[in-house]
Amino acid sequence: MNNLSITGKTQLLGVIGHPVEHSLSPVMHNAAMAALGLDYVYLPFPIKPENLEVAMAGLAAINVVGFNVTIPHKQAIMPFLSEITPIAQAIGAVNTVSYQHEQWVGTNTDIEGFIAPLQTTYRQDWNQKMAVILGNGGAARAVVAGCQQLGVAQIHVVGRSWQKLQEFRNSWANLPEWEKLQINIWDDLGELIPQANLLVNTTPVGMYPLMNESPVSMGDMQKLSPGAIAYDLIYIPHTSQFLQQAKKQGAIAINGLEMLLQQGVAALKIWLQRETLPVDVMRQALRNHLKADCKAV
Repeated sequence: MNNLSITGKTQLLGVIGHPVEHSLSPVMHNAAMAALGLDYVYLPFPIKPENLEVAMAGLAAINVVGFNVTIPHKQAIMPFLSEITPIAQAIGAVNTVSYQHEQWVGTNTDIEGFIAPLQTTYRQDWNQKMAVILGNGGAARAVVAGCQQLGVAQIHVVGRSWQKLQEFRNSWANLPEWEKLQINIWDDLGELIPQANLLVNTTPVGMYPLMNESPVSMGDMQKLSPGAIAYDLIYIPHTSQFLQQAKKQGAIAINGLEMLLQQGVAALKIWLQRETLPVDVMRQALRNHLKADCKAV
């Protein structure tokens, strides 16, 4: 952990959630502040759901520059914001808030986090590709929006409840090109996987401590094309069963650490109003922290 020098002029950033003590955001953000030599500190703020409104007033009163939002506040916070960006409205969730002109402004940087490696390291002509997204919860919404932004030709969301899947699809109905979005029940997975260029796990299946589980059966995963991209939003463990299975088929594996990093980078750019950040320092701080945490082994 970098040594931080707190002064009377230190600016405050943070993350709100309940619980929030396991958040890795302070690790990467405080590493960035130290590298930049900025008089900022990033703190975790544990806020119970019933205290959210009064907490917002308190954060404004102590001049917090901005903060991230995690479970369970990503949707609940929206009525307390003066402005919400169109992308956050489309997703129906806010993960980044900044204080601008004495008002709270909410946005969502999860999309930028998700698509970052797909725009750089694994760049492709996405308008010829098909994405299969496992799960239809809040994380899947950011992934769908990210796929739309990339220009993916076909987006298939797979879930277990047909009613919830229909509600999910209908919630996108007033967005352009929403006809690209298709819904499928889990039993369809065996037919979808052979066509998938991008297979994304947005479910918690396979996350610590249930690390021996995968959302996809071995039989279905064997249908994945070599060269396809398997993307797991999980980052503990570093290589989930889902990614291990995919790599055996010759797929490219991406875990959730880069999404965590890049959504944080996007948020920090908003708060600091600067485009150049020590991304490598932030990435290494996360890796070092996870290596040091016996639970990540």
